[in-house]
Amino acid sequence: MTGTVGVPVDSCEPPPDRSDTELWRAAAGGDHAAFTELFERHVQPVWNHAYRLTGSWASAEDLTSTTFLTAWRRRADITLIRESALPWLYTVVGNLARGEHRSNGRRLRLVRRLPEPRSVSDHADTVVDQLDGEDRLRQVLALVAKLPKSQRQAVELCLLGDLSSADAAELLGVAEVTVRAHISRARTQLRAALEEK
Repeated sequence: MTGTVGVPVDSCEPPPDRSDTELWRAAAGGDHAAFTELFERHVQPVWNHAYRLTGSWASAEDLTSTTFLTAWRRRADITLIRESALPWLYTVVGNLARGEHRSNGRRLRLVRRLPEPRSVSDHADTVVDQLDGEDRLRQVLALVAKLPKSQRQAVELCLLGDLSSADAAELLGVAEVTVRAHISRARTQLRAALEEK
């Protein structure tokens, strides 16, 4: 059966492919199917171009998505000069790749300016060190307690109490030279006793 102009009425032939310009105009008018057709037609070449620009699969995916998002948002603002949307899409992906490259460069320069992170010691190491230090202090105090009274007093005031030898001498009622001599002898005895342990 044929129509009035000789075209079969029950024709199952698909409509001829529309050009990118026709699809772009239709998409600008709100035709989602036209934009989907543009996307399907050009997604692989755009992804390939993005990959060549970045060398990264993930970046190529991101740039391709952003390129088509930009195309969708600007579809009413842009008029294609050629029959293919590909040159415009390549320009968009190129600009996005350069922007990403600049951003990555800025981030890298910023990271390089940051101070090196301080190494954080393990809490367990700190506890062990503290316990070792406390144990060592108890040993020293036990040894100080065994010193002769004059040496013990000089050590307690000057080394443990942080007094100057002049102030300790005045407090003990002895010459400063005597306090220094007591401290010197006490250090020698303490060192020897600690080395034995």
